[in-house]
Amino acid sequence: MYENLDIVTIGEGLVELSTNTSLKFAQIFDKYYGGDSLCCAIAALRSGSTAGYITKLANDNFCEYLLDAWDSEGLDTSQIKLTNGQNGLYFVAKKEDKSEFVFYRRKTAAMSLGINDINFEYIKNAKCVYATGFVQSLSLSVREVVREIFKFAKQNDILVAYDPNYSDKISTPEEAREYFDEISEYIDIIFMNTKSDSQALFETQSIDKIQAMLVDNGISTSVIREHKNGIHVLSLGNKNFIPYIKTSIIDSTGWEAAYNGGFLNYFLKGYDSLKSAKLANSLSILQIRGVGAIKSIPKKCEIEKLYSEIYE
Repeated sequence: MYENLDIVTIGEGLVELSTNTSLKFAQIFDKYYGGDSLCCAIAALRSGSTAGYITKLANDNFCEYLLDAWDSEGLDTSQIKLTNGQNGLYFVAKKEDKSEFVFYRRKTAAMSLGINDINFEYIKNAKCVYATGFVQSLSLSVREVVREIFKFAKQNDILVAYDPNYSDKISTPEEAREYFDEISEYIDIIFMNTKSDSQALFETQSIDKIQAMLVDNGISTSVIREHKNGIHVLSLGNKNFIPYIKTSIIDSTGWEAAYNGGFLNYFLKGYDSLKSAKLANSLSILQIRGVGAIKSIPKKCEIEKLYSEIYE
C-alpha cells in the first residue's frame, strides 16, 4: 500500500478491445483496459502523480490481466476487492471517421462495491479524491460510496474533484441532477462540457451562467469544455480561456477523463490553473492521436515537450 497518494479515484475497470477499422470488417483487436475514472488515474500517473484506485473486480478470466496491467503502471491496487461474477467489456472501433462503441457491462463486479468495502484511513492519505456521475450511476451502493468518500474528504481537508460525465444512454437529466445535488457541497474542482453535462445539470450552455451556478454551489475551481471552441477555467476568481488547437483525431475515446487526470496532476503539484489546463490540453492532443482510451495516454516527457512547442 502506498502512503501519501496524490489522487484516489473510484470507479469501474473495463476490458477494452480496440481496432482502427469498423466492427464489421475488423479481424484483430488490441486488448487493453478502460473506464472513465481509471483513465483519469492513469493520466495522472503518467504525468507524474501517485494514484490509487477503488473498485470491485470479478475473479474471471480477465482479472489477472487487469491487476497485472494496473500494477505495472504503478497504480496502487491495494483497495481493489475481488468477488465472483464478471467484469465489464467494451469494443471501440472506427466507422466513417467516427468512434463506434459496443458495451457489455450488465451486473458487473464494480456495481457491487459498497460502503463496507471502503477503508477510510486509506482515503485520509490522499491529496485528492475523484469520481464521476457515470460512476454514481453504477448502483445505489456505489452512489453511496461516492457520497460518503466525498463527505469524508471534505471533512479532512482533502480536495474533491468531480466530472458529471453525462450520457443519455446511462442516465436521465433528472438522475444527473440528483447525482450532482447530493455531492455538490463537497466539490472543490469540477470538470464538465457544454455539449451534454451543463445542459443536463443546468439546462444551459452559457459559460457565464454555468460559472455563476458553480460559484453559487461553492465550487472554487471549474474547468468547462465549450463544444468546438475551447476550455474555460475559473479558479479563485481568475477567468481564463484556452482555445482548442487543430490536430488530427484518430480516436477521441476517454479524452476528457485523460484531460482531468493531467490537470489534477499539475494542479496538485502547485501549478496555477491556467498552466495546469494548458499542460492537460497538451496531454489530450497527444491522446486523441492514438487508438484506445488509456493505451494512447502519453508520458510526462511527451506532454511537456508538446506544451513547450505550443505554449512557450
